[in-house]
Amino acid sequence: MKLASRQAPARTIADRLHSAAIHLLRRLRVEDKAMGLTAPRASALSVLVFRGPLTMSQLAEAEQVRRPTITRLVDGLERRGLVRRVSDAEDGRVQLVEATAAGKRLLHKGRSRRVDRVMNDIGHLPVEDQQVLARAAQLMEALRG
Repeated sequence: MKLASRQAPARTIADRLHSAAIHLLRRLRVEDKAMGLTAPRASALSVLVFRGPLTMSQLAEAEQVRRPTITRLVDGLERRGLVRRVSDAEDGRVQLVEATAAGKRLLHKGRSRRVDRVMNDIGHLPVEDQQVLARAAQLMEALRG
């Protein structure tokens, strides 16, 4: 029964973290609208900025969508000058999608707005609570593996 008793609190914590994360991300979507991108396009651009150039198939897998969907997203980003298609240096037959300088700037500005919003919220908390959140962030980073 020890395992079951440990799982109940862990499940409660996981459920609460899940709900809190969803609510936080919903609040932050307001900042994403300032970028002028749909959530799927912002997500795809984020993957390209932080992971680097990818094939369409790799990007589709990272975004958990089918290839035709990612093609439409990339086409829209490309029309705005936020990504470009380039040939792979090692195999010229392979096409990669990479973020342009404009795409990187837009995404970093959007991320900065999101972080500023969370920072403002955290800044209203007592120092002790801020320290608890700092430790929680550290633990959550460790969970990423």
